Amino acid sequence: MSSAIEQLASSISFSTFGKAEDLKKRIWFTLAALVVYRLGTYVPLPGINPLIIAEFTRNNAGGILGILDMFSGGAIGRMTIFSLNIMPYISASIIIQLLTSVSPHLEALKKEGETGRRKLNQYTRYGTVLLASIQAYGIAAGLEKITGYSGSAVLDPGLIFRLTTVITLTGGTLFIMWVGEQITSRGIGNGTSMIIYSGIVANLPQAVFSTFELGRTGALSAIVIIFVLAMIALVIGYIVFMEKAQRKITIQYPKRQMAANMPAVSQNTHLPLKLNSAGVIPPIFSSSLLLLPATIIGFSSGGSPDSWLGYFAGFFSHGHPIYIATFVALIIFFSFFYTALVFNPAETADNLRKAGSYIPGIRPGAATAEYLDYVLTRLTVVGALYLASICILPEIILSRVSLPFYFGGTSLLIVVSVTVDTIGQIQSHLVAHQYEGLIRKAKSRGKI
Repeated sequence: MSSAIEQLASSISFSTFGKAEDLKKRIWFTLAALVVYRLGTYVPLPGINPLIIAEFTRNNAGGILGILDMFSGGAIGRMTIFSLNIMPYISASIIIQLLTSVSPHLEALKKEGETGRRKLNQYTRYGTVLLASIQAYGIAAGLEKITGYSGSAVLDPGLIFRLTTVITLTGGTLFIMWVGEQITSRGIGNGTSMIIYSGIVANLPQAVFSTFELGRTGALSAIVIIFVLAMIALVIGYIVFMEKAQRKITIQYPKRQMAANMPAVSQNTHLPLKLNSAGVIPPIFSSSLLLLPATIIGFSSGGSPDSWLGYFAGFFSHGHPIYIATFVALIIFFSFFYTALVFNPAETADNLRKAGSYIPGIRPGAATAEYLDYVLTRLTVVGALYLASICILPEIILSRVSLPFYFGGTSLLIVVSVTVDTIGQIQSHLVAHQYEGLIRKAKSRGKI
């Protein structure tokens, strides 16, 4: 069977894609949903002065605003109705997943199957509303304090503006959350990742144009630009290799008799454990958490470079040794933290025991859980170091040449990993489309 599947994967072509009507519908739906999302990133928030907001964003591009503006596809820089983007939903999802490990009620819901999953999703939505409302109120209060050369950023500050801002930004986040869920169920790829991916990719042409404009004006030499492009190509290849890396653990099922006149045979399969089980969550949360002090100082009145707050913020500027060391530590911490949330060795071992399967040479039950935890810990160490190297090496180099965030390790990691995952899902749909033909061909050749 495995050889037949390999034969099918190698035979996939454009003609196969043309016949997969369901796959084409999913792709068109995903593109249409992302277009709607991108249009929303240009609808401005009511009651603000866009010129003052753009000036403030340029002055604070080195803080968390620059990172979040990259993830939102420029929505924060324009202060649109989608400024909060999908981040409150991601935060609420992680909080709910964390609570499932400490709350017996939520843990019981997690084990109830589809009904429990729907209930947990409902709690996640409630948490998204709460977090989005708090963040939206903070943004409204912060906007009222922003002033520029032509006046205040808010045309009519007060309670009405804050209430309008909270309702608008929270509604925008809920709409994005719904779009992401629709992409996941009716489109291609993970909806949340696709939304962040589209925000980064949408501004890549502008970043490339800005880079070549720096070369044209003489701010960057041609050698530096060629070196940066070569480095980006190497980083992309490195990411693709590491994202596809996995450890396959052999799982053996009990012997089964396929027919009355045939001897009982055992079946083997594999449990794949990815090298990077945490995905892109650790760099995103590490960047946001690390740059939060610089952003708070930028909003405060004491954020000048001569003040002690400005002096403190200098330690967390790009390329500073303290910033780099803290960034690495946070990436490693969140890698282990999120991996522990998405994969439970004890639960996996219990499921294997209930199915009557086992790992050769390992006792079912607690011994299997310990073995899986041991393997997963070693994989997570390598995966955390991989994420840290991806995010830090470009950080060190690009901080010397002042290129946009979009050429940083975090953005490249998101773009490449989401692209690899989406291509894998497209191939899976194509394989499923031709599966019946594969079975008939394999039977005619006597391979199964």
